Amino acid sequence: MLKINRRALIALAAATAVSPAFAETTPTAPEPTDFSLGSPDAKVKMVEYASFTCPHCAQFHADVFGKLKKDYIDTGKVYFTLREVYFDRYGLWAAMVARCGGEMRYFGIHDVLFDTQQEWAASDDPTVVVNNLKTIAIAAGMEGSAVDACLNDGPMAEALIKRFETNMAADEVKGTPTIFVNGTQYSNMPYDELKKIIDAELAK
Repeated sequence: MLKINRRALIALAAATAVSPAFAETTPTAPEPTDFSLGSPDAKVKMVEYASFTCPHCAQFHADVFGKLKKDYIDTGKVYFTLREVYFDRYGLWAAMVARCGGEMRYFGIHDVLFDTQQEWAASDDPTVVVNNLKTIAIAAGMEGSAVDACLNDGPMAEALIKRFETNMAADEVKGTPTIFVNGTQYSNMPYDELKKIIDAELAK
């Protein structure tokens, strides 16, 4: 599990202001929201705090998320919500690109970002990473100009960081991935352990 510290958050906020991806800004930004999968009426509500640049989160996605989706989310037993965490500007940019596709494309891009994390985020050159993210978005069916507009939305970046900090403090999240099942916090775990927790909640 990756740990989060306040100094990293301050550095992230500063980085967004000088990054080539934020050369322009739009005047206002709507209040960002979380994205969810499954039935809102599901008996079990699950929230995952995750960063698109967190290797432990990518591993959770590879080993756990697919099974969770097949067995519980797609069957209406679990309502899953992702809450983004930003360790660095790459993770923030990735989230902005995923959000750029709207609800229809968000989780598809989410899957690609985790599946190819070691590829798109591998460079020390921010311009290369931005171009990698744009390639993923265009492959998902978005126009390049629309992706540019999303990445250049400075007010949205600020709103996302503010929301992330507020949620993390309120839920006392210290690292990623952190999982909540019906309000109870858990650390990263194998699928079999998570399955037992969910089944116990479903049996209540």
